[in-house]
Amino acid sequence: MFESLIQKQVIKNQAKMVLLVMDGLGGLAREPGGKTELESARTPNLDALASASSLGLTIPVGPGITPGSGPGHLAIFGYDPLQYEIGRGAMEALGVDFDLGPDDLAARGNFCTVDLEGNITDRRAGRLSTEISRELAELLQSIRIEEAEIFIEPVKQHRFAFVLRCPGLNDALTDSDPQTTGIPPLPIRALNPDAEKSARYVNQFICNAQEMLTGKGPANMVLLRGFARLPVMPSFKEKYALNAAAIALNGMYRGVARMVGMDVLTVHGNTIQDEFAALEANWCDYDFFYIHIKKTDTCGESGDFDGKVGAIEEVDALIPRILTLNPDVVVVGGDHSSPAVLRSHSWHPVPVLVFSPYVRPDGIADFGEVACLRGSLGPIPATHIMPIALANAQRISKYGA
Repeated sequence: MFESLIQKQVIKNQAKMVLLVMDGLGGLAREPGGKTELESARTPNLDALASASSLGLTIPVGPGITPGSGPGHLAIFGYDPLQYEIGRGAMEALGVDFDLGPDDLAARGNFCTVDLEGNITDRRAGRLSTEISRELAELLQSIRIEEAEIFIEPVKQHRFAFVLRCPGLNDALTDSDPQTTGIPPLPIRALNPDAEKSARYVNQFICNAQEMLTGKGPANMVLLRGFARLPVMPSFKEKYALNAAAIALNGMYRGVARMVGMDVLTVHGNTIQDEFAALEANWCDYDFFYIHIKKTDTCGESGDFDGKVGAIEEVDALIPRILTLNPDVVVVGGDHSSPAVLRSHSWHPVPVLVFSPYVRPDGIADFGEVACLRGSLGPIPATHIMPIALANAQRISKYGA
């Protein structure tokens, strides 16, 4: 109901908006009473911005729920992640920058090893090299199944993305991966009558793949799991009347942005500085810019507390480059928390700031978890950030008489 209300009230103007997402931004202290990664970082520019902003904490999915990057991004983009769920297969394809379409069915694939009886002995085929996996993917790409197109995209080592393209596919399928060894791969089963065609086509592919891979050990069979199609959702332009652009280095985040209708910009290089250069180069062409920073999450998941601190400081040093462009609204936050002490995503609310000439500044010259807890936004669903940002861009009309 609230989403449909926002869509009805949105208006167009010339305001420019920037959403800076530091992946896995939220953290935890290394010791009791200590500071988080964000609080430990020296961030004079973010602190100065915070003093002129409204602060708060975002909850991506719900209290106590640890989100993946897909749901976390959908939430901060203003899409209910429970309504618009991105399945594992779709995420795998998006992660390699594959342009999934409405007729596509995707799954996560593993090259695996089976013995002469067909029982799985290694679900990851000895973690074969990405180079060999790429050669095998090209081989399987030649398989033809009736009216369907097949795409095999190598990911890393034994992993690949499987995409079946054909009208009338359904993702209500069981996995072929039994998640254990000593038994054969499972046949794909349809979970409802609408998925019978999909099950038949996928089983045909698996049978053909097994024939092609015979003698290719250790990768002499494939396993598929997490069948998914893209959720049907309104685009950013339909939802917010925004001409939106995405700046990201990693395929999955470019893919999620493309899924909601953003133009994915070319970044000439692979550094955070290169991402900011792409923002500057395209500033005149778009209303809304989403900038994704991966390094904060990478360090959090690897347990590198100091590395995450350094990544935050690297971003902080570049904040003046955003402000020099004179945006009307700046939002700085994250899609989820990734505390280095946990080496994983977590359920903790994520710090956020919203800056514009029309906020009521909290006057808190500190951007960190404790400071954001004292902020006027409070702990809020991440889906509320876009409406707040739009209001501060004067892009939402009055409701009612």
